[in-house]
Amino acid sequence: MYNLEGRTAIVTGAGQGLGEAISLKLAENGINVTVADINFDNAKKVSDKINSDYNAKSIAVKVDVTNSDDVKRMVDETVKTFGKLDILVSNAGILYSYEVTEFPEDQFRKIIDVNLIGYFLCAREAARVMKEQKSGVIIQINSKSGKRGSYKNSAYSASKFGGIGFTQSIALDLAPYNVRVNAICPGNLLDSPLWVNSLYKQYAKKWGITEEEVRQRYIDQVPLKRGCTYDDVTSVLLFLISDGASYMTGQAINVTGGQVMD
Repeated sequence: MYNLEGRTAIVTGAGQGLGEAISLKLAENGINVTVADINFDNAKKVSDKINSDYNAKSIAVKVDVTNSDDVKRMVDETVKTFGKLDILVSNAGILYSYEVTEFPEDQFRKIIDVNLIGYFLCAREAARVMKEQKSGVIIQINSKSGKRGSYKNSAYSASKFGGIGFTQSIALDLAPYNVRVNAICPGNLLDSPLWVNSLYKQYAKKWGITEEEVRQRYIDQVPLKRGCTYDDVTSVLLFLISDGASYMTGQAINVTGGQVMD
């Protein structure tokens, strides 16, 4: 549909969850993918699946997005393997939930380091390649928490607000080189590993309710009355990386079921 075959992408945080879904959707559309994750075993499983099941090629790279040497190596290996870099999807992120007076400083800093500094490092290295090519697309997976404050999630929200400001700013930097930069702001991915393995338990404990009640509380906040799915996000992503979005840059697109409309 989008004629993306033969392009090359890097996806960070790609070893599981949304990052894995993005990687597989790109491969399904004939895009070669560098599957990058701090957990190399997970990255290798996703990469092997692409190589065996899709008409696309893939490599796995272990990367800590907060380490500039790791990030540079990730980009260098991609260009060495595939000859170019057309798409960066900056997806790696973490979340810890605390009320502000209880927030440990080290965990606040870690969230900023991964979610914002990590995005900066990946975008900087990708942009160096894309400027030379005079083409490319950078996509940040942001959040509805980048558009409005989030209860007991001040660090995460701060990192995502910063991500939108960074997206808009580098979109201006890179526009003369035909490199577009946009963000996607999903709603709550209620079936993702982040929620299933962590957030339901965190919120249930803090609020004194069951995990199922936590889930229903979040569904009830959405006008369309369901959580965000991987397909909801990847459908928007495919459009944004396509030539159909060639006049879009510096945007932060809500995919929230009507929960956020600005």
